Amino acid sequence: MRYLLILPVFWLCHSSAQAQTDTAGTQTDNKKVTLTLGTLYSNNANYYGQTAAAPMPYIAASATLQFRSGIYFSGVGYRLLNDSGAAVSATSAGAGIEFKIGKKLAADLSYSHTFFPSNSPFLQAANTDNAAAGLKYQYWMTTGVHVDYAFGKQRDVFVTLSTEKMIQLGSLFKGKDLVTLTPSAEAVGGTQHFYQTYIQEKQLLGLPLPVIPGIPGTSETTTKEATRFDLLSYSLKVPLAYNRAHYMIEVAYQLSVLSDKALSGAGDANSFFTCSFYYQF
Repeated sequence: MRYLLILPVFWLCHSSAQAQTDTAGTQTDNKKVTLTLGTLYSNNANYYGQTAAAPMPYIAASATLQFRSGIYFSGVGYRLLNDSGAAVSATSAGAGIEFKIGKKLAADLSYSHTFFPSNSPFLQAANTDNAAAGLKYQYWMTTGVHVDYAFGKQRDVFVTLSTEKMIQLGSLFKGKDLVTLTPSAEAVGGTQHFYQTYIQEKQLLGLPLPVIPGIPGTSETTTKEATRFDLLSYSLKVPLAYNRAHYMIEVAYQLSVLSDKALSGAGDANSFFTCSFYYQF
């Protein structure tokens, strides 16, 4: 029996987008076309382990159409729960291709564009476009490297190194389902032009701001270069999933610790909780 294990979604967590963006993946049968629909709740928007000045809980709806060739098209809509304005807080559309390089090595190339309203509170609103490439090597664990080039008002590069291990916890209904635990660890490095734009736009709106070294209007006077590539965060994620032949329910907790090179919250720890449901046709 084929199990739905992991779903590809352009993640503002992940992103991946994710970023993330951010962007997770689905193990699909290469011999058929699949359509995967999903919905997700998160207690806060996650951008490479970083968060905005105020909490941003949201819900998202996604759709991914994948063909036998590995080409896929995705769309995601986001709704901030503390946003009393528009019904949709952001939307994302993208396309990509997954392909095998060897028996254990797989690659992914993708591009996505996110439509943000004016004065969007999302950290990554300055970078509406994202081109990404990734490699994953599967042995008793799965280790990968993912590179994102985010551009729009600003230009940033992010590199994510990750490793994970799927643990099968057994079946509840005599082999008709599967419970899995997939702990993962990752380290993210990148530039931070997006954060300078975020702070400048929030200043124009008169909103409360975090302390950002080198940005006018904050209490710090030291300067950090956003053009420099630095380590940004370390993350540990623990997703628990219930899998059936056509659907998956998952709850996950992620702890991200920001490095001392982050423009805001250096050394802070951010916690993210998500609950998601995906159905595959």
